[in-house]
Amino acid sequence: MKYIVFILFTVLTNAAAQLMLKQGMLSLGPLSFTADTFIARIFQVIFNPWVFAGLATFVISMASHLYVLSKVELSFAYPFLSLAYVAVAVFAYFVFREDLNAWRIAGIAFICVGTILIAQSGISGAGMSSHDSQPPLEAAGAKTAKIGSAS
Repeated sequence: MKYIVFILFTVLTNAAAQLMLKQGMLSLGPLSFTADTFIARIFQVIFNPWVFAGLATFVISMASHLYVLSKVELSFAYPFLSLAYVAVAVFAYFVFREDLNAWRIAGIAFICVGTILIAQSGISGAGMSSHDSQPPLEAAGAKTAKIGSAS
């Protein structure tokens, strides 16, 4: 559980990126692509300030997620990313006036319950399990290259 702050940072940056991408696409309006305008439209999308910020935030989120994956089991960390859907749905309701009907609320509740159950499984220690003393490829006899060494 000591890495929960990093896991939640990953979740929040992932959700923030989605919201920025949505704002960027709203500011661009409906897109149409033709053979003549395809490249120009791609650059227009990528360099829209909101879209660019969203993509940059995704990079930060991915870096955080990679750090988390180096510390805890994937089966513990990855399900927390579903909380990004919860955050996006709630913020989209307030910011973009998107629909938040009973079915979506029920789905959000199930996601939250599932995430709580997964979090409870990691209270005793969400680190790498004891059977992970060697990386899987090395345990299987595969040769791995080490950075900075001649192999």
